[in-house]
Amino acid sequence: MERVDRCVVLVDAGYLLGAAASLLAGEPARSRITVDHAALIQQLRERAEADTEQPLLRIYWFDGAPDRVPQPEHRRLRVMPRVTVRLGALTRSDGRWAQKGVDAAMHAELTELARNRACSDVVLVTGDGDLLPGLMSAKEHGVAVHLWAVQAADGDYNQSEDLVAEADERRVLDRAWITQAVRAKETGGACAPTPVTRPEIAAILSAPLPESALAASAERASRAARAEAARTEETAPPPDAGPAAPPPHSHGTKGVPTPKDLAGTLRGPVGQAERPPAPQPAATLRWSSDRGWVERGGPLGEPAETASLPTLAQLTSAEQRWADREEDITTVGGDPFEVGQVFARRWMERLPETTHLQKLSTLYPRIPHRIDGELLRYAARFGLLAHKDDQIDEHDRYAIRAGFWREIDVRAAADHAPAAEKAAKSGPAGE
Repeated sequence: MERVDRCVVLVDAGYLLGAAASLLAGEPARSRITVDHAALIQQLRERAEADTEQPLLRIYWFDGAPDRVPQPEHRRLRVMPRVTVRLGALTRSDGRWAQKGVDAAMHAELTELARNRACSDVVLVTGDGDLLPGLMSAKEHGVAVHLWAVQAADGDYNQSEDLVAEADERRVLDRAWITQAVRAKETGGACAPTPVTRPEIAAILSAPLPESALAASAERASRAARAEAARTEETAPPPDAGPAAPPPHSHGTKGVPTPKDLAGTLRGPVGQAERPPAPQPAATLRWSSDRGWVERGGPLGEPAETASLPTLAQLTSAEQRWADREEDITTVGGDPFEVGQVFARRWMERLPETTHLQKLSTLYPRIPHRIDGELLRYAARFGLLAHKDDQIDEHDRYAIRAGFWREIDVRAAADHAPAAEKAAKSGPAGE
C-alpha cells in the first residue's frame, strides 16, 4: 500500500492545556485558563502544515471526562472540521484528578495510522513517555514523527527525555504562540473586583416568594409558638405544690426498680384515663428553594394552575426526538444558558395553544417541577454535572433556568406585541 503524503496531529489535551496553565497562571489547573478552542485548532492546523509541508488529514483531540461523558468543550470541538475527539476516563486519586486510558488511546491511534500508511507525518503534542513504543513503531513504518512541546514554566523539560530523543523533529510552542488562543483567568485577590452576575441570574435570585408561601411561613411560626407555650404550661408544677415524692418501690430494701415498677409509674394512678394521642397533621408536600419552604397544594403536590402544562416529552414525536438529538450533537455547544434556551424554544414551538405559554409566564421565576426536572435531565446530557455525587453545579442550575426564562420572555414579548398593536388600531369599543 502506498503511503499518503499528508499529516496528522495527535493532541494530548491534558498536557497541552495543563502546561499552558502552568506557563500562564503558575499552576497546572485548567480551571485557571480560558481557551478559544476554534482559534487553537486553527493554529495547530496552520503550524502542522507549515512544519510538515503536507496538507492536514485530521486533528485527534485526546482528553479525559467523568464517565467519558463529553463536556461542553468536547461538544464544541467534535463538530469542527477535521477534528476527532477521543475521550478517556477522568478519575480522582489522592485528591487529584487523573486521566485514565488517554495514553493507551493515543498509542493505538498512532500505531494504526502508521500501519495503514494513512499519513507521511505525525505531529505529537504530548509529554508522556508511555507513548515511546508507539512512536518507535510509527518510525519503523516510515512515518516522520514531529514532537511538539509547550514552553515550560521553569525553563526545564516538561516532556519525557526518551520521547524527545526518539522524535525526528521537535518544536517548542512558546508563550507568544500559546497566548493567541489561551488566556489566564483573573485571580480573586483582596482588591479583585466582584464578578458580575448575569442580569437573568440576578433576577431569579432576587425574585420574591409568592404571597401564599410567605403567609404559610408566618402561619407555621405562629403554630410553633402556640405549641411551645402549651407545653410550658403542662410541665410547670402548681404554685402550692410541695416537693415531688420519690416513686415508691415494691420492696423497701430494693434499690433498683423492676420493669413492673417502671411500668406502673409510667401508667400513673389506677383509674386515670389515658390521654388519647394527638392527631398527626396532614402531610404537605413542599419543595425547597434559596428563600425557604414553598407549599405545594393539589394532588401529588402539583398546583392546579400548572397541572395542565405539558412536558416537552409529551409534545415531542419520534421524528422530532431524532431531529433534536441530531441538533444536540451537531449544533448545541453545551453552555448552560444556551441549553436552557434550546429546551424552552422546543417546548414553545410545540405547544398546541398559546394559553400554556401565558400561564407559564405568570409563574416566574418558578418553573413547574415536572418541567424543571425534565430541563435538568436534558442539561445532564451535555455533561453539566459536577465531579461530586453527579449533581448539577448550583451556578449551572441558575444559568440553565435563566436561559429558559430568557427564551420564554422573548417569545412572550413577541406574541404580546402584535396583540397590543391590533388593539391599538381597533381603538376603544364603540368608536
